[in-house]
Amino acid sequence: MDRESCSINNGEGNLRHGPGLGFITLEDFDSLTDENVESDMTRSEVFNGGTEIAEDENEDRLLNHWQNIGRGHQINVPREMAQPIQLLTNSPNREQIPFTLVARKEHGDGVLCEKRVIEKACWACITVMEDTYEKSICAGFMSIMRYICQQNTLGRYLGMTVPIVTIVRTDDALSNLSRDVQLAYFLPSHLQDHPPLPTDPEITLETWPTMVLHSRAFTGPTNEDTILHEIRAFAEILASPNLPVSNTFVLAGYTSIAATHRHNEVWFLERQ
Repeated sequence: MDRESCSINNGEGNLRHGPGLGFITLEDFDSLTDENVESDMTRSEVFNGGTEIAEDENEDRLLNHWQNIGRGHQINVPREMAQPIQLLTNSPNREQIPFTLVARKEHGDGVLCEKRVIEKACWACITVMEDTYEKSICAGFMSIMRYICQQNTLGRYLGMTVPIVTIVRTDDALSNLSRDVQLAYFLPSHLQDHPPLPTDPEITLETWPTMVLHSRAFTGPTNEDTILHEIRAFAEILASPNLPVSNTFVLAGYTSIAATHRHNEVWFLERQ
């Protein structure tokens, strides 16, 4: 893929590679459904003889808005992402990855964590290693978007499932994230038995075995600092000889058109 699609720019034409920079992920699509954005889109509607603007003009407006978001994250969003953005933004249905709830631990008025089982299933995966964690996430996410929207052997939009998950690795002290990350997309249920092949050779289809996991939700942005903070906080909650904490974790990112806050989860996988 074209790695320039995920360039992090400092506004002066130079690439920045320092830690702590923002990045675009699936959860940023929440902003496209906020009332402010809808209001802006409505005000910019153009009618010609009573006919609404053409679909490609609407696509351009979405792309322009997304590029504005990208500039806020110091990331360039290329024109080739216009169609994926249009498809994902206007998708009415988002299938949630099915799981079985085994146990729930509550604290106060909320859920502290859950134990779940996700059955064996097919996932589309890509492993990326850029010079920063943020750039790795951006590169992988752009590739997954293209696969979902058209770059597959069916040549069509496959349908959105949530969450999009990212496998991250830390050092033993849980103080640093590895630069290599794996992003994974759960194939919709109607495609599980016959998943379309990706045209991007860097994306692979993998059958993941049944997973037993412990999940803890959090809201807000996901960057290297917040992810490490959430991993360490969850490790303290799960401190038990029966719940080994390794250096491999899963970050799950959700998007909902009705969500008022970003919904993320950290998953700890039980060793099988």
